Amino acid sequence: MTASYIRNTVAHGDCVKVMSRMESASVDFILTDPPYLCRYRPRDGQTIANDDCDSWLAPAFAEMHRVLKPGSLCLSFYGWNAADKFIGAWRAAGFRMVGHIVFTKRYASSSRFLQSKHEQAYLLAKGEPARPLKPIDDVRDWQYTGNRLHPTQKPTKVLEPLVEAFCPIDGIVLDPFCGSGSTLIAAHRVGRSAIGIELDAKHVETATLRLASADFAGARTG
Repeated sequence: MTASYIRNTVAHGDCVKVMSRMESASVDFILTDPPYLCRYRPRDGQTIANDDCDSWLAPAFAEMHRVLKPGSLCLSFYGWNAADKFIGAWRAAGFRMVGHIVFTKRYASSSRFLQSKHEQAYLLAKGEPARPLKPIDDVRDWQYTGNRLHPTQKPTKVLEPLVEAFCPIDGIVLDPFCGSGSTLIAAHRVGRSAIGIELDAKHVETATLRLASADFAGARTG
């Protein structure tokens, strides 16, 4: 049994179960930041659900491939230390890797053998998407959010041009690991609709409040 989810809302639950109830080929672009499988633990001691196991990885991307329209794109951040697991899951789901983006930081998020001063994401294709007339650069600047709303909060200003580049103007963006809702806010700011899914109830509340604030701000200035 399939369900249609209301645009610009956040569904609370396991993304595999939620997506299993979504219609096939119902979203135009996926932009997501799943757990990196690195047992990430910031200085404040917060944790990220399912960052210590990979049982969700293949099922989640299989569902993402199913709900994505043919000829569309998915952009997924990933953990470099588990690149083999991510790539295996993407290929098993049916995705093709068609691009790779590196986001350069002005600060080190960690320092071990090297100073970690970048984020990375693969651009994945379902079928044969049309190529853009003006492809965006694959090396891009990063902005620091302060991670006030989520341990790995992504900056909306970094996500906005990705949504503009890879989602049609009337399209729907899906983020199955939406955290504090940065993807949804980025989509809102560039005139796209979005659907978020999040396992952590606290982050669902944060993302929902951010969306409501964005709608209110739009109503005041529209």
